[in-house]
Amino acid sequence: MATNSYYKGQKVTVTALFKNSAGTLADPSAVYAQYQNPSNEETSLQYGVDDALGKSAVGTYYVDIDADESGTWYYRFYSTGTGQAASEGYFTIAESEF
Repeated sequence: MATNSYYKGQKVTVTALFKNSAGTLADPSAVYAQYQNPSNEETSLQYGVDDALGKSAVGTYYVDIDADESGTWYYRFYSTGTGQAASEGYFTIAESEF
């Protein structure tokens, strides 16, 4: 898992790369993303259904998260069917003096 630290109120972009068995970027059959804020509220997204889960290039998917709460945020990308894979990560939002 990778970690990064940001300030409250930032938009944080999390990204996943999906590759085929040859190591080349490829689009899976179905792509999903989930994220959880520090209050344990979860958001689930499906590519092609939810506009918040975007695609910037072949095999490259992203979610822009409005990080409006201090603490640790967790995220997960996964795919099903052809190109089945999964990855997870987290980032922290620092407390603000304001």
